[in-house]
Amino acid sequence: MARRVRRTIGPLDLREQAILRAVIEEYVASATPVGSVALVERYGLGVSSATVRSILAELEGAGYLSHPHTSAGRVPTDTGYRYYVESIVDPPALTPVEQLMIRHQFGQVEFASEHWFRLAATTLAGLTRAAGLATPAKPRAARVRRVDLVTIQERLASLILVLREGTIKQVLLTLDEPADQATLSTAASRLNHLFADQTARQIDAGIERFDPADPANVLVRKVAERIARTMREFDTALIEELFSDGLLNVMEAPEFAQSDKLRRVFTALENRTYLGELLRSVAGGGRVRVFIGEENRPPEMHDVSLVLAPYGQPGRAVGVVGVLGPTRMSYPQAIGTVRFVSGLLNELVDHLYA
Repeated sequence: MARRVRRTIGPLDLREQAILRAVIEEYVASATPVGSVALVERYGLGVSSATVRSILAELEGAGYLSHPHTSAGRVPTDTGYRYYVESIVDPPALTPVEQLMIRHQFGQVEFASEHWFRLAATTLAGLTRAAGLATPAKPRAARVRRVDLVTIQERLASLILVLREGTIKQVLLTLDEPADQATLSTAASRLNHLFADQTARQIDAGIERFDPADPANVLVRKVAERIARTMREFDTALIEELFSDGLLNVMEAPEFAQSDKLRRVFTALENRTYLGELLRSVAGGGRVRVFIGEENRPPEMHDVSLVLAPYGQPGRAVGVVGVLGPTRMSYPQAIGTVRFVSGLLNELVDHLYA
């Protein structure tokens, strides 16, 4: 059996840590300020209420707890949660049954990478009772998996471009000449033959080799140019899309009852600049990151916490998965679940590039 490393106590002794942990776990469960009597009755601390009250006052003075004016109890601060995450708890691994269930779900879509991120968000939401978040694994330079062309009108077609990492782009094309479905299908077949697994730069180079005098090249060249343009736009954006699930889980939390706080939170998450900063921050560390309350830069995010982890292959394709919930969330469960799902997605991306 591996030897367990002794945790560094830091600025709090073991008794103070035990009481801070009890306050946080009671508050996470009850959503109401926590008093000394409840701690003594429920947590077997082995000390009197008077001693607990004294330590609670010390923890408040040190900034780990706050004291709502309308209550005799205390609630954790962002600093208290941070100390709890970094110095008190060890996030547990998921149970074998939970791991098997998640692996089975992803096994159903193992070869359909466009479904991985949606399933990741749904899985995280279901296991943590928070909002699950996922971004597709974003490559530095996207590659074509498949091209389809579907007729809409005589001179109008739909270009469906599936990229290797699973992103699907759909673009309307105005045609120079009328084209029926058979003509479009033939053009799509040729495009797949010429450009499968190629980047925008490679497609641009291939277009230059077309003979402009050959009428058979007119439609194919036009579509290829639009494919290359779409891929360049995709490559430029650091984050293309954010998938989320479980919003109702967060809405049911007392902190967000009859409030538009949550709407403002998701408005902040729609800001691609902010999301890009988060992605860079998380991807650079290669591990689970926790952003608690006011540690989030946008003021709209000060009432929530994010638990995020990167997945993918650095330098090739990287995405992020995680959960969003009130600062009063079960951090050990969230961290353990996000860690497992990101590890599973790593395996899938490795298989995709193998």
